[in-house]
Amino acid sequence: MKLLKTSRKFHRWLMLFVGVQFLIWSISGAYMVIFDIDYIHGDSLVVNHQTKVEVSKIGYPLAQLQRRYPDAKDIALEVFIEQPVYRFHENDSQYLVSAVNGTQLSPLSQNEAVRAAKHYYRGHGKVVDVSLITTQPPTELSSRALPAWRVNFEHFSQPSIYVSAQTGKLVGKRHQFWRIFDLMFSFHVMDYQDEDPSNQLLFWVLLFAILAAIFGAILSYLLIFRGSKAHQQAGEL
Repeated sequence: MKLLKTSRKFHRWLMLFVGVQFLIWSISGAYMVIFDIDYIHGDSLVVNHQTKVEVSKIGYPLAQLQRRYPDAKDIALEVFIEQPVYRFHENDSQYLVSAVNGTQLSPLSQNEAVRAAKHYYRGHGKVVDVSLITTQPPTELSSRALPAWRVNFEHFSQPSIYVSAQTGKLVGKRHQFWRIFDLMFSFHVMDYQDEDPSNQLLFWVLLFAILAAIFGAILSYLLIFRGSKAHQQAGEL
């Protein structure tokens, strides 16, 4: 009887402490399991263009580019909105130069950023907002991608396409379901800033949850198995 009372007492108080977090774990875990991870990552938002460089369109030779940018490094001949371009670094800056006529395209203007976003975006919604982010990016965009243009499209999922202002590359794709997923993950790991599962709060709550489960198991055993055995013995008498 003493073990029964002790188990009931500790189980009740521990569950009062961790019960709400159990509910949060259940809801957040269900959300993260129900939605396909590729959809959450925003893969369905963009078109994976596999355009090859058309050599016949190149009118600005590499040698001329190197004379113009003598310190250029990591020069790559790629495609940007169906036209061949050079992407490279010079000192601490990144450049985007047309391989057709040598026009420097970076930094992208707002119109060019919208064109690029529409090129990457799979949907057909209208552009509802455009902004250039140079400092203090939102949590959904890495600071390494700055400066970047954010182009928001009209859709119930509120999709956003991020385009690098320097290279014209797609540097981010987000929608509202991803943002909710990110929030659910922070609730799930109990780290609401860095979303790091290795935190002290999660450790202690998990420890109390395990203790609550142990006392609950003891309580179940005493009430079910020991109780059934006591009833059988009483019936035999």
